[in-house]
Amino acid sequence: MEESFDENRVMKTIPTTLPGLLLLEPSVFGDDRGFFLESYNQRTFADLGIPDLFVQDNHSYSERNVIRGLHYQLHQPQGKLVRAITGEILDVALDLRRSSPTFGKWESFKLSGENKQILWIPRGFAHGFRVLSPTAHILYKTTDFYAPEHERTVAWNDPALNIDWKLAARGRDSKPILSPKDQRGVPFQQIEKFD
Repeated sequence: MEESFDENRVMKTIPTTLPGLLLLEPSVFGDDRGFFLESYNQRTFADLGIPDLFVQDNHSYSERNVIRGLHYQLHQPQGKLVRAITGEILDVALDLRRSSPTFGKWESFKLSGENKQILWIPRGFAHGFRVLSPTAHILYKTTDFYAPEHERTVAWNDPALNIDWKLAARGRDSKPILSPKDQRGVPFQQIEKFD
């Protein structure tokens, strides 16, 4: 697919309330054949303040109401670059940086195959998402390798955090689907300290 585009406007940043957390909106170049977008470019990301190198790509598929997270690695903390390529998710980032003015605060974003937005979650955050659509495919790059022995989970439903997962008040849409590991997440007040 031959495309022409202005390399000066390949990626737009949208402000967030948590320092270091960036919502990115790539330029999408489409026509009657489809579209083209640049989801990652090392130079562009360095210009945006993300000089990190990525070492692993992950692809997650889930069905409606699956909640994954809130995950972080105690050692080998991972920065994550997250996007939904099909479907829609509510993506949540929780600031675990004890020296941060927003320690213990969270922010959520709707990422979808339609809006094509990308979320940069730096090291020092816990991350999770809930699938809002019937199914969703999520791709994410990480700055360090997955280390299951260092992975920790913050309780998704900790009342002290009061995260709004956009669950319906009743009926089928009100019941989240979690793995046994995520069901055992610990309250925010009990999280272990990073390196």
